[in-house]
Amino acid sequence: MECAWKGRTNRCLGPARRRCGGCGAVAYCSASHQISHWSEHKEECDRLKQHMKHIDSLNEFPFTFSIQATIQVCEKRETRCSLLRKWGIHQLGMWLYECQCGTSVASFSCSSLTDNSWNLPDIMCPCNETVSSPSKHFCTWKEYYEWRYIPLDSPVALLLHWPLTIYHATQTGLGSRISETNQKLHIHYLGPEKELLQLAVFAELHALFPGMDVHIEFIGPAVPQCRDGQSFTLRKYARCISTDCSCRSTEDVSWGLHTSKSATVSMKLRRGFYHDCYRDIVKDSSPHLIIAPNAGIAAYSSWLPTIELIKEINVPAVFSDYCEEACNLGARYITSITGSPLSFPIQLNPFRQPMVVEDSALFLPCYSNCFLFGM
Repeated sequence: MECAWKGRTNRCLGPARRRCGGCGAVAYCSASHQISHWSEHKEECDRLKQHMKHIDSLNEFPFTFSIQATIQVCEKRETRCSLLRKWGIHQLGMWLYECQCGTSVASFSCSSLTDNSWNLPDIMCPCNETVSSPSKHFCTWKEYYEWRYIPLDSPVALLLHWPLTIYHATQTGLGSRISETNQKLHIHYLGPEKELLQLAVFAELHALFPGMDVHIEFIGPAVPQCRDGQSFTLRKYARCISTDCSCRSTEDVSWGLHTSKSATVSMKLRRGFYHDCYRDIVKDSSPHLIIAPNAGIAAYSSWLPTIELIKEINVPAVFSDYCEEACNLGARYITSITGSPLSFPIQLNPFRQPMVVEDSALFLPCYSNCFLFGM
């Protein structure tokens, strides 16, 4: 936890151990920094106090490791590294990017396109086609795990929150209009970073959207120059480590019992900001939905022309962020630009990543893709 006034004027005097008596969500290194911050903090204090009342629901997951991955990581009795080591996946495959000692996104330019291994046995991961198509819209991790026959001690949700958030955002942003896509779902995915190094997990969209061609344009400044314009198709699920599993086959597979072999999950990488790239992108791919995970809208001035563009083209857009307060700030920013209310309000994402962000700026638990809202 950092001092909420860090970097403003005077250097911090030590660890941030002095918590705000009103909200309890922020901390300071000294009384002087707390006093200095009050003119800003007083506007958010009551709001953060209300957020703090929701801690139990934020930490509520069905997994056997939920307490370790939430409360104990917050209290520094566990770390991401220690949990990944217990699962035997620390710094392996796609898990390499799930802790602070992992490879950075910058390495993407000189790495393979995507690592397609779960580094887990077949019983612990979705490495093959589904037994049946979804019979309903999934609303919880438990429902999804039961459908995929994954035990609740499997950590795969730590990576699957990317495709499951797309799935949930599509249901929220498009609703019944998904039937109007003619089995071709085009998504513009803004600001990808770590997920660029975990692309194999997006093959799960084959299972979540059976029989549908899903095309995703990944657009953002983190896409390396040498990958700009690169296209590829995910033909198989990420593999397990069981040597006798059918996912080890080199032959192409059909994606589910009720799907067409022609159904695809295809991707294209675009370097740059959305408002700069849009005119070129829509020559190939007009979006049904725009998604911006962990957007940080209020934190980056580059969002202004992008929000203006999204309003102009009138395409449903879903944003996520690490905590409710970040969404509040982002929502206020959007409404100030567009002059219109949100199309759907801030809501908890049931498919948020089930491990808290380490060393967040708030005592309030933060999760990747924690809350969603849209315009």
